[in-house]
Amino acid sequence: MIRDHLFEPSELTVPANTRVKLVVRNEDPTPEEFESYELNREKVILGGRKAVIFIGPLTPGTYPFFGEFNPLTAQGRVIAE
Repeated sequence: MIRDHLFEPSELTVPANTRVKLVVRNEDPTPEEFESYELNREKVILGGRKAVIFIGPLTPGTYPFFGEFNPLTAQGRVIAE
């Protein structure tokens, strides 16, 4: 979820070598863009809406993501184990 320009939780642990469906709700009134160079994903999520983002399968490791419109506060990471 996105709230107050922060991703909550900011850290997600997912199974390695498995395709994963993330559902991200933006509870802020303004849009945010989920972006990750390492995951090769970017998706604008309008205020008050949700988006589905498929990732993986991922090799074990850490994959950072951030909010394009609020990059100083909206940061997180996916950990594939």
